[in-house]
Amino acid sequence: MRQIAFREALREAMSEEMRRDDRVFLMGEEVAEYNGAYKVSQGMLQEFGAKRVIDTPISELGFTAIGVGAAQNGLRPVLEYMTWNFAVLALDQILNTASKMLAMSGGQVGCPIVFRGPNGSAGQLGAQHSTAFESYYANIPGLKVVSPSNGYDAKGLLKQAIRYEEDPVIFMESEVMYGDKSEVPDEEYYIELGKARVARPGTDVTIVSYNKMMKVSLAAAAELEKEQISAEVIDLRTIRPLDWMTVLESVKKTNRLVIVEEQWPFGSVSSEVAYTIQKEGFDYLDAPIRRLTAADAPLHYAGNLVAAAMPSVEKTVKMVKEVMYLNK
Repeated sequence: MRQIAFREALREAMSEEMRRDDRVFLMGEEVAEYNGAYKVSQGMLQEFGAKRVIDTPISELGFTAIGVGAAQNGLRPVLEYMTWNFAVLALDQILNTASKMLAMSGGQVGCPIVFRGPNGSAGQLGAQHSTAFESYYANIPGLKVVSPSNGYDAKGLLKQAIRYEEDPVIFMESEVMYGDKSEVPDEEYYIELGKARVARPGTDVTIVSYNKMMKVSLAAAAELEKEQISAEVIDLRTIRPLDWMTVLESVKKTNRLVIVEEQWPFGSVSSEVAYTIQKEGFDYLDAPIRRLTAADAPLHYAGNLVAAAMPSVEKTVKMVKEVMYLNK
């Protein structure tokens, strides 16, 4: 095992698959000469050359169209967006072409492509650079949506997406996690999409989260343990397909569920999780399902407003106590 940064785990995943399969290539803004906006692709231009690590103009719709066309003609592109906030410019290609072509062609034309980049809030970046997009893309049939919380999962899931997935994969990272260290094995490994992970066992309440909100959830579980409250924390890892069975099995044991995410509340990932668990596991619940989301408003620049809008350890602890009927 080695300790490597999140960005290194992503780089290893791409590099290993590019060495194995010459159909795989990386394309995006600043991925080559600049070594990536967040240094995820550092050194890859030197190893693979300019035909496989390709700098693009600032034109998300344009280079996404090229990538989608390449995937439909037998290649396996990886497209990097500098942020998913900019990828809305390419939504026509993702929604109307990549996600639909397999169905529209009667199964004749697939689109094995990975769209990846940072997503959600990264602190004081203002409203136009702080949107979390998991639920947007999870609402599109034909796409798979991955949102890892650590480098180990990121590497295994990205390798799986590049090598084995024949559907378009939306891969959502976080700017504030690129430097986080994780234990990663020396040997090659893959992680199947659609399998959640029990990050911390517990008996009193289930906390479900993903991406960087896992940090909040695990820290809240540690605080709750000081008060003899045992929280089981589940990392969804992939949003579509959604592994609600792992959540249900946990709720059967704990009888309580709190969901923590940085989406806006309306039509969010937590909405889907809450609906499915109450539908399939109503008899196991001893309290209403609760969720903690970002505020239902654009995220402002001011630090105090960011803190007020986003989930926190304190808010999570308070909500867990509410579902346990411990708050006065």
